[in-house]
Amino acid sequence: MFLGIEIGGTKLQLALGRGDGSLKGIVRRKVQPGAGAVGIRRQILEAYPELLATAEVDASQVQACGIGFGGPVDLKTRSVITSHQIADWDGFPLAEWAEEKLTLKTVIANDADTAGLGETSFGAGQGCDPIFYMTVGSGIGGGLIVGGRIYAGVGRGAAEIGHLYLDGDDNRHTLEQLASGWAIERAAGCPLPELAKRAEAGDKQAGMFIRRAVQALSEALVHVIALLCPERIIIGGGVSLIGETLFFAPLRELVDRHTFTPFRGLTSIVPAALGEEVVLHGALALAEQA
Repeated sequence: MFLGIEIGGTKLQLALGRGDGSLKGIVRRKVQPGAGAVGIRRQILEAYPELLATAEVDASQVQACGIGFGGPVDLKTRSVITSHQIADWDGFPLAEWAEEKLTLKTVIANDADTAGLGETSFGAGQGCDPIFYMTVGSGIGGGLIVGGRIYAGVGRGAAEIGHLYLDGDDNRHTLEQLASGWAIERAAGCPLPELAKRAEAGDKQAGMFIRRAVQALSEALVHVIALLCPERIIIGGGVSLIGETLFFAPLRELVDRHTFTPFRGLTSIVPAALGEEVVLHGALALAEQA
């Protein structure tokens, strides 16, 4: 039995499982940003005994812990580099802390990387290799999974597609600044669900804002295919929930139109399958690998 933890900017989740795609109990907490990193660590220590009791699992049965963290991590020092949402995480030795407090061997990874591992192991990426995972929500993150393991460059992460610059002039923007949920809402001046509803009803201006984001995403994915040629690209996150007609169909068409010709047709683009629990599944896979 393994423990999986997701530490995000707005939510905290813990689950137990055998690293086989099934979960045995979940505890969820809403993060209180004002309490900072200390508050989240306190929530973890309070939630773990509750999870064990709910799942009717003795602590002695749990072998290792995997943590998907909402920010960049340093795999060599097993510490957090920073969080862009919660204060006081900079340089924190998260794996060492968890091993001391939970008495479990612990491995950590960025949450997008962890989600990619989850989808590869138990979701929309099963049977495919390599996999490129992208989450398009309030921000945009990416993960590259090769041979069933996270590719992390020299140890501080890789595949940070949200920080890819797409414009060549002095006013260039990152993909995240152009196509994340908050970027679309800021440009349109309304919440994303409302915008999608208007676009579905035929509002041309609403459709334009979504098409601009899809265009930026397609350009970034064309670069991903040219550099990596993954067998499958999996897309999750709130923006992807706009659906097939407004999001996936036009995205596939644009990517296919501009992909490097010898690579055309080699990479499928599909929705993520594991929903809100994707990082937990990846964290349990991390723990099982440990």
